[in-house]
Amino acid sequence: MKKPVNLLLIFIPVAVAADLLGAGPIFVFIAAGLAIVPLADLLGEATEELAAYTGPRLGGLLNATLGNAAELIIAIFALKEGLIALVLASITGSILGNLLFVLGLSVLLGGLRNGIQTFDRRQAALNSTMLILSVVALIIPSLFSQAIDPDLAAEKAFSEGVAIVMITIYGLSVLYSFLSQQGPLAREAATVHPAKWSVRHALLVLLAATAGIAYLSEILIGAVEPVVAALGLTEFFLGVIIIPLIGNVAEHLVAVEVALKNRMELSLAVSLGSSLQVALFVAPLLVFIGLLFDQPLLLIFTDFELIALFSAALIAALIALDGESNWLEGAQLLAVYLIIGLAFFFLPG
Repeated sequence: MKKPVNLLLIFIPVAVAADLLGAGPIFVFIAAGLAIVPLADLLGEATEELAAYTGPRLGGLLNATLGNAAELIIAIFALKEGLIALVLASITGSILGNLLFVLGLSVLLGGLRNGIQTFDRRQAALNSTMLILSVVALIIPSLFSQAIDPDLAAEKAFSEGVAIVMITIYGLSVLYSFLSQQGPLAREAATVHPAKWSVRHALLVLLAATAGIAYLSEILIGAVEPVVAALGLTEFFLGVIIIPLIGNVAEHLVAVEVALKNRMELSLAVSLGSSLQVALFVAPLLVFIGLLFDQPLLLIFTDFELIALFSAALIAALIALDGESNWLEGAQLLAVYLIIGLAFFFLPG
């Protein structure tokens, strides 16, 4: 049975043709964004198919590595074009989207269908601790950079040092999940299913989807500045709200689907796990990728981003700690997301 999201594959030739024929930037941006969505879904599906052959532990490692590949690719092309503010905003937006929008929608719909849903408190506590740690790791460089010598070399060295620590703790969390099948990334093992594709098929789809996302990301990022000028939006708003949805919508749907099936523990782990991967792996990795393009990426966020990140991490951790959820808590998370979205919409560029 074909997924409804695969219908969006028609936008791949539309986006390519629109770019080559010089169509309006808004149309090009929308077409490229819609085209990336099914490719991101195919990339995730190919990863899960390969995980079915490697077993749950190696499969979890594979998913932990490629879980946010689509978003990483988009960020790399934005970084290549020097859109530093867009990259940092997309990091913020991805974390906020997972903690508030995805988790909120999952808890709301899951609660409406199934009533009060329960999950392992010990696992939730570990995830919450890692979540707070990841946000603190992003906040510290932003706050302490104000007291450091304004010399760019010192700030670069500081961000690179923090990035190394963040990747290290992420690697340790992967190792812990790999060895014990518990921890922030253990949910990947639970998604492994009997293989439907051959290894060759899965690899071909993985490579084709990655190449397609890369090509369309270049088109998408190329249209950002004209779209910002045409619509009067800020690059910051696009990065916080729009870009993360494009790269993560497929995984968002998975979190909601399993919540509706009363598997709230898995749904919670999907949203928290994705947030952790963005904060502890994608963000620091982009710091070093920026060096390849001579585009220094400092882990320095605005005060507004820091407030939003800390608020989201705190409320998500509090909801997860008691081992149960209800639809009202989901509505509360969505309310916070809408308030933050409105604030960023009206924030001047």
